[in-house]
Amino acid sequence: MLVGTIVTRALGYRELLIHGEPLVYDRWRWLSARLPKTRGDERLIDIGFGTGALSIAAAKRGYRVTGISWDEPAQTKATRRAALCGVGATCFFENLDVTGLDRKREIREAVDVVVCLECVEHIHDDAKLLRDIADMLVPGGRLLLTTPYLHSSAITASDDGPFDRCPGDHVRRGYTRAMLAELMDQAGLVIDEVSYCSGLMSQKLTWLHRRLGILPLHLGWFVTLPLRPLAILIDRPVTAMMRWPHSSICVEAYKRRWLENVSEGRQ
Repeated sequence: MLVGTIVTRALGYRELLIHGEPLVYDRWRWLSARLPKTRGDERLIDIGFGTGALSIAAAKRGYRVTGISWDEPAQTKATRRAALCGVGATCFFENLDVTGLDRKREIREAVDVVVCLECVEHIHDDAKLLRDIADMLVPGGRLLLTTPYLHSSAITASDDGPFDRCPGDHVRRGYTRAMLAELMDQAGLVIDEVSYCSGLMSQKLTWLHRRLGILPLHLGWFVTLPLRPLAILIDRPVTAMMRWPHSSICVEAYKRRWLENVSEGRQ
């Protein structure tokens, strides 16, 4: 605990990003390039916040952040990390099943940005989740979402299923561009851009990270850490050359600014 506290104080949220799988850092790079500039008072909701690293990073940029997850131990740890990183006053974590977002009426049309990274594939009623997200957003508010790409190559056997085994597991393998467009449209969200992240090199390094994770004293992490800068540098050209499918599909969308037709359709 003491060592972890010292490292977090020294490196901040970046310690959490480099401690996780390479895929986690890929998502942060994607998100970091797309988070809108803030005046310092915009509200951001991070759905399925994981370690809290991305929530804390957004708070460091000036957002008022609430991370939402069903994982109570993760909430406790993320709250402590936010305080250590100096954003305890603007970054909060809430223990809530994300299937019940519609019960939080106080945030209806009160959120400027929603971040939903690698979460929707865990939810049976994904259409409801997207409707709930749209209801939270102010007109013109933005959604930044990543989820496994349906046609990606499995990094390990578990990525191919079977799914729907335990709470928190995947309930589907992933999504295509068309599937996400369908979900966004019926929720009243307009897609700005679809992109992809985590190519061949990042996936292979993640495979190595997982296989070596059984080693004691975090030796697997120490082995893979020096390889990460190289993987980042060559991931895009190697993936393009090999025509290798990316691990995640990523969507930038915004809430329709004129909602008369959408409201009529839901009645």
